[in-house]
Amino acid sequence: MHILRLAVILAALAISIPAQAARCGGDFNGFIAAMSQEAAAAGISQSVISQAFAGVTQDQAVLSFDRRQRGTFNKTFEQYVSTRVGPGRINTGKAMLQRHASLLARIQQRFGVPPEIVVAIWGLESDFGKGDIGKMPVIRTLTTMAHDCRRTELFQGELLAALKILQRGDLPLRDLIGAYAGELGQTQFLPSSYIKYGVDFDGNGHVDLRHSIPDVLASTANLLRTAGFKGGADYHEGSANFEAMREWNRATIYRKTIAYFADRLAGR
Repeated sequence: MHILRLAVILAALAISIPAQAARCGGDFNGFIAAMSQEAAAAGISQSVISQAFAGVTQDQAVLSFDRRQRGTFNKTFEQYVSTRVGPGRINTGKAMLQRHASLLARIQQRFGVPPEIVVAIWGLESDFGKGDIGKMPVIRTLTTMAHDCRRTELFQGELLAALKILQRGDLPLRDLIGAYAGELGQTQFLPSSYIKYGVDFDGNGHVDLRHSIPDVLASTANLLRTAGFKGGADYHEGSANFEAMREWNRATIYRKTIAYFADRLAGR
């Protein structure tokens, strides 16, 4: 998960928040107890709550990383895109378009998002699932961030969403690992987005954004479609589709990079 996307998430992401937030700061175990009560009130089973919070401690590395973020970005588009979209990634992206052509065609038919946009996001977020998608235990990360008083309601909401992922059986606890703000899977969904936009596109009854390429790509397209992305229309800066991609990432420079990468994948 690169720093630009993380800074944008932490600064501007709108999510649902608990109606009555647990008190941040203070005793960490007391905070976990309060969050356990909120989770139970939200319909999470006691077995899931107990499993998820067993042995959870604060992660000072998460807090240190978070405090280093500034939410600003001082590279030009040309400087940024040169580090993100090179010949090797373009060639791999084109190979992925061919390898998953049938799947991407079905996704486009259902959600209206062109394959090159979906594959561009996939490539930028995790190098088509082969890059680093995070190694941090999500429950520990989100509990640490929720206990911190700077954005407690935001991360309490994400923590409850992560528990819902466990409750639904989409991922086991051992696979609930991600990046420094709790982002999950090959296109780096926050847990709230996982719950809101996740699609079981391989038909196995679970939304698996770590291992299932059909679920990963369909869920990415579903997020864009739900945000207003229209198939067959322009997606460059100034267009309605470019604005729809704000739901994916609010940074203009990042959305320009998606469009640039998609053009290269399409041979433009």
